[in-house]
Amino acid sequence: MKLILKLLLNALAVVLLSKLLSGVHVDSYLTATIVALVLAVLNLFVKPILVILTLPVTVVTFGIFLLFINAFIILIADNLIAGFSVSSVWIAILFSVLLSILQSILHSLLKDD
Repeated sequence: MKLILKLLLNALAVVLLSKLLSGVHVDSYLTATIVALVLAVLNLFVKPILVILTLPVTVVTFGIFLLFINAFIILIADNLIAGFSVSSVWIAILFSVLLSILQSILHSLLKDD
């Protein structure tokens, strides 16, 4: 039940950021839920592979390259989902940073038992 609630909170964060950022477009709330689900799956399976493959660059840049990996994950989701679009890599980086901040705020509202 908590997983579904977190997924819906992530979808809410995607909708809020699409209203805030002009370069991000989400067609509907269902699309935002699908975006949240696809981002969760991509972060679970694709992101660890990318982090391992780019570990030397990440170490040299003191972890800043992880922002580009997050943007790449968002651009992959953009290509997979028809009703979701991100205009550029820089908007994807800004979207990923703001999404992380908003998710941490929304998830902190949930009480852990």
